[in-house]
Amino acid sequence: MADADDVRRLALALPHVVEIDSAGFDFRVADKGFVWSYPERRPGASRLIRTDVAVLYVGDEAEKQALLLGEPEAFFTTAAYDGLPLVMLRLAQVDVDRLEELVTDAWRMRIPEALLAGHDDNADPAGARSG
Repeated sequence: MADADDVRRLALALPHVVEIDSAGFDFRVADKGFVWSYPERRPGASRLIRTDVAVLYVGDEAEKQALLLGEPEAFFTTAAYDGLPLVMLRLAQVDVDRLEELVTDAWRMRIPEALLAGHDDNADPAGARSG
Protein backbone atom coordinates (compact mmCIF):
# COMPACT_ATOMS: atom_id res chain seq x y z
CA MET A 1 0.00 0.00 0.00
CA ALA A 2 1.51 3.33 -1.10
CA ASP A 3 0.97 6.77 0.42
CA ALA A 4 1.88 10.44 -0.04
CA ASP A 5 5.29 9.94 1.59
CA ASP A 6 6.10 7.31 -1.05
CA VAL A 7 5.07 9.72 -3.82
CA ARG A 8 7.35 12.39 -2.38
CA ARG A 9 10.31 10.04 -1.96
CA LEU A 10 9.97 8.56 -5.45
CA ALA A 11 9.42 11.89 -7.22
CA LEU A 12 12.32 13.63 -5.49
CA ALA A 13 14.65 10.75 -6.37
CA LEU A 14 14.24 11.60 -10.07
CA PRO A 15 16.60 14.11 -11.71
CA HIS A 16 15.56 17.73 -12.24
CA VAL A 17 12.40 17.43 -10.11
CA VAL A 18 11.11 20.39 -8.11
CA GLU A 19 8.43 20.24 -5.44
CA ILE A 20 5.99 23.14 -5.60
CA ASP A 21 4.66 24.50 -2.30
CA SER A 22 1.11 23.19 -1.86
CA ALA A 23 -1.30 21.85 0.73
CA GLY A 24 -0.41 18.34 -0.45
CA PHE A 25 2.28 17.37 -2.94
CA ASP A 26 3.03 18.80 -6.38
CA PHE A 27 6.02 17.75 -8.46
CA ARG A 28 7.31 19.28 -11.68
CA VAL A 29 10.11 18.71 -14.13
CA ALA A 30 11.06 21.64 -16.40
CA ASP A 31 7.97 23.51 -15.10
CA LYS A 32 5.67 20.66 -16.20
CA GLY A 33 3.59 18.85 -13.61
CA PHE A 34 3.77 15.06 -13.61
CA VAL A 35 2.26 14.05 -10.23
CA TRP A 36 0.31 16.05 -7.65
CA SER A 37 -2.36 15.75 -4.96
CA TYR A 38 -5.92 15.51 -6.20
CA PRO A 39 -7.82 18.78 -5.68
CA GLU A 40 -11.31 17.33 -5.16
CA ARG A 41 -14.03 19.75 -6.17
CA ARG A 42 -17.02 19.81 -3.83
CA PRO A 43 -20.24 21.65 -4.72
CA GLY A 44 -20.68 24.71 -2.55
CA ALA A 45 -17.35 24.23 -0.79
CA SER A 46 -13.70 24.93 -1.42
CA ARG A 47 -11.56 22.24 -3.00
CA LEU A 48 -10.26 19.51 -0.72
CA ILE A 49 -6.63 18.57 -1.36
CA ARG A 50 -6.58 14.76 -1.20
CA THR A 51 -3.13 13.39 -0.40
CA ASP A 52 -4.50 9.84 -0.58
CA VAL A 53 -5.11 10.34 -4.31
CA ALA A 54 -2.44 11.30 -6.85
CA VAL A 55 -3.09 12.93 -10.21
CA LEU A 56 -0.72 11.44 -12.78
CA TYR A 57 0.21 12.63 -16.24
CA VAL A 58 -0.28 9.68 -18.62
CA GLY A 59 0.55 11.16 -22.02
CA ASP A 60 -2.55 10.44 -24.07
CA GLU A 61 -6.17 9.31 -24.07
CA ALA A 62 -5.31 5.72 -25.05
CA GLU A 63 -3.08 5.25 -22.01
CA LYS A 64 -5.67 6.94 -19.80
CA GLN A 65 -8.40 4.58 -20.98
CA ALA A 66 -6.14 1.53 -20.63
CA LEU A 67 -5.48 2.38 -16.98
CA LEU A 68 -9.11 3.22 -16.21
CA LEU A 69 -10.41 0.02 -17.79
CA GLY A 70 -7.57 -2.25 -16.73
CA GLU A 71 -7.35 -1.24 -13.07
CA PRO A 72 -10.66 0.41 -12.09
CA GLU A 73 -10.04 -0.20 -8.39
CA ALA A 74 -6.93 1.98 -8.55
CA PHE A 75 -7.65 4.58 -11.24
CA PHE A 76 -10.54 6.97 -11.84
CA THR A 77 -11.34 10.25 -13.52
CA THR A 78 -13.93 13.02 -13.29
CA ALA A 79 -15.67 15.25 -15.81
CA ALA A 80 -13.20 18.04 -14.95
CA TYR A 81 -10.42 15.89 -16.44
CA ASP A 82 -12.25 14.93 -19.65
CA GLY A 83 -9.96 15.39 -22.63
CA LEU A 84 -6.86 15.73 -20.46
CA PRO A 85 -4.08 13.10 -20.31
CA LEU A 86 -4.48 12.74 -16.54
CA VAL A 87 -5.79 10.04 -14.22
CA MET A 88 -6.37 9.90 -10.51
CA LEU A 89 -4.74 7.08 -8.57
CA ARG A 90 -6.00 5.78 -5.22
CA LEU A 91 -2.62 5.35 -3.54
CA ALA A 92 -3.86 2.67 -1.13
CA GLN A 93 -4.70 0.45 -4.11
CA VAL A 94 -1.11 0.08 -5.38
CA ASP A 95 2.13 -1.12 -3.88
CA VAL A 96 5.27 1.00 -3.87
CA ASP A 97 6.79 -0.82 -6.86
CA ARG A 98 3.73 -0.06 -9.01
CA LEU A 99 3.74 3.55 -7.79
CA GLU A 100 7.41 3.88 -8.72
CA GLU A 101 6.64 2.65 -12.24
CA LEU A 102 3.76 5.12 -12.63
CA VAL A 103 5.63 8.13 -11.23
CA THR A 104 8.72 7.37 -13.31
CA ASP A 105 6.65 6.97 -16.49
CA ALA A 106 4.89 10.28 -15.84
CA TRP A 107 8.26 11.99 -15.27
CA ARG A 108 9.70 10.49 -18.49
CA MET A 109 6.77 11.80 -20.52
CA ARG A 110 7.20 15.33 -19.18
CA ILE A 111 10.98 15.79 -19.08
CA PRO A 112 12.48 17.50 -22.15
CA GLU A 113 14.64 15.30 -24.39
CA ALA A 114 17.76 17.38 -23.62
CA LEU A 115 17.43 16.71 -19.87
CA LEU A 116 16.43 13.09 -20.36
CA ALA A 117 19.52 12.37 -22.48
CA GLY A 118 21.71 13.07 -19.47
CA HIS A 119 19.84 10.61 -17.25
CA ASP A 120 21.69 7.28 -16.98
CA ASP A 121 19.06 4.57 -16.69
CA ASN A 122 18.90 0.90 -17.62
CA ALA A 123 15.47 1.38 -19.16
CA ASP A 124 14.85 2.89 -22.58
CA PRO A 125 13.41 6.28 -21.59
CA ALA A 126 12.72 7.28 -25.18
CA GLY A 127 10.42 4.27 -25.50
CA ALA A 128 8.33 5.50 -22.59
CA ARG A 129 7.79 8.96 -24.07
CA SER A 130 4.62 9.72 -25.93
CA GLY A 131 5.06 13.39 -26.56
